[in-house]
Amino acid sequence: MIQTSFVSKTIADLKPSGIRRFFDLAVNMEGVVSLGVGEPDFVTSWNVREAAILSLEEGRTSYTANAGLLELRQEIASYMRKRFAVSYQPESQIIVTVGGSQAIDIALRAILNPGEEVLVVEPCFVAYSPLVTLAGGVAKTIQTVRENEFKLTATELEEAITPNTKAIIMCSPNNPTGTQLRKEELIEIAKIVKKHNLVVISDEIYAELAYDEDFTSVAAIDGMMDRTILINGFSKGFAMTGWRLGFVCAPKEITEAMLKIHQYTMMCASTMAQYAALEALRSGMNDVEEMRKSYRQRRNYIVKSFNEMGLDCHNPGGAFYAFPSIERTGMSSQEFAEKLLFEEKVAVIPGNVFGESGEGHIRCSYASSLEQLQEAIKRMSRFVEKYK
Repeated sequence: MIQTSFVSKTIADLKPSGIRRFFDLAVNMEGVVSLGVGEPDFVTSWNVREAAILSLEEGRTSYTANAGLLELRQEIASYMRKRFAVSYQPESQIIVTVGGSQAIDIALRAILNPGEEVLVVEPCFVAYSPLVTLAGGVAKTIQTVRENEFKLTATELEEAITPNTKAIIMCSPNNPTGTQLRKEELIEIAKIVKKHNLVVISDEIYAELAYDEDFTSVAAIDGMMDRTILINGFSKGFAMTGWRLGFVCAPKEITEAMLKIHQYTMMCASTMAQYAALEALRSGMNDVEEMRKSYRQRRNYIVKSFNEMGLDCHNPGGAFYAFPSIERTGMSSQEFAEKLLFEEKVAVIPGNVFGESGEGHIRCSYASSLEQLQEAIKRMSRFVEKYK
């Protein structure tokens, strides 16, 4: 029998994902309308799936280069230059990874020495702080506030920096709040980053899902490309979550370090998925635009509905999440989410799983059909009326 003492103390002390608990509760319940899933409800475009099938039929089943197919990296470089005005060398500054999460993992492991601090802006994706811990670093959170739509300010950033701070992880548009930082806000943050000689790990996986204004990459701000590790991928904007394909762009010295870790832990991303991604970049932008239009419509509906039922909700600039306040009900985020699930069979994620500043809120994904959203809103309105 394997004894508990065989398990690493670091891993034993690591908390499991709070999101998974609600998925596990809902999965065996009939009639549940889920607003909890953080993935598109669209199926990957047929031409993209066909490209993967063709790669199999033609026997392209071997390893690729560790960094990924050069042809794909070249297409990524072109995409990033045309869409987001950032230029990377495909041969030395881009690595194709197994999803954006692996890219974040190897980025942290490549830059951190034991005990160095990484600032984590909360509410945020649940994996950030655990990945810092697994890389030997210390996660220090910055709590953002609802009154500012959960946006990080330059003042908040500077107040959190200590002599031991090495990096900051940012995500815009944000999971779970949907908040998007404007260019002028990024410029002010960049001034502090440069002043204190920090590295920015910029999670831009939702860059294609910006609704009200153009997305600005942190790396596109003057003086930031040399200190930014840019994370992106195909899961969200291209509806390719199950393909597990992301990429990371960074200065050559950092990609060389990341590639060492990638070589030993992963070898390379799936060859089939890489050929699919190549097709997505070459011919999939019209599909991306159609998905973006649909999400915008759904966002407008769900945010209006939450505010009408008395759950204050800011208008998210991107991603596919709304983050309404449930404080008027007098319940905690966990209590609200559990009662809503068992009484009305609507699955949402309690805001506190994304950090302390998420307490008093719930994350609701609108990556569901409009019909499902309408049914969820009907049930939630009934629930809120009962407990107001």
